[in-house]
Amino acid sequence: MRLTVPAAGAAMFTALAVAGAPAVLLPATAARAADAVFLELNPSTVRAGDVVSLRASCNSNAKAATVTAAPIGSVPVEPDFNFLTATATVPADQKAGDYKVTLHCPDDKTASANLHVVAKVEPARGPATGGGGTAPGPEASLLVGGGLTVMVAAGALALLSVRRRRPS
Repeated sequence: MRLTVPAAGAAMFTALAVAGAPAVLLPATAARAADAVFLELNPSTVRAGDVVSLRASCNSNAKAATVTAAPIGSVPVEPDFNFLTATATVPADQKAGDYKVTLHCPDDKTASANLHVVAKVEPARGPATGGGGTAPGPEASLLVGGGLTVMVAAGALALLSVRRRRPS
């Protein structure tokens, strides 16, 4: 069935009106998202002695706010590219555990996140991952010598097979 020009125009207008309907609702959603108060920790799990980045937002990010937590104390978060940011170092002697980190905005609104501190453990030796054929020791020269012998033998066999194929 072929549509006439007025019918095609009406169909296009209807399609654009339906497709544009969500766009009418977006400004209200964006306005609500701008009023969000939040706090992000990156990473949220750290070893004692490591640095954690704080990224936050209040209703107005033009003024500094404060973030408090047992491991890091009180840290001011300063305006930076429409967010409030800072870094804090978890003390090296901090006990492992979960700590509540709270953002205190100038307008008395708050947000919180959890910081997971894990114990800083240094291994006594490397992991046991295999035979250690490349490690120096009495078996290293044996393995290298064996590998060279196999390569020379393969080369000799290749040369012999090429010479046999040639007509005499």
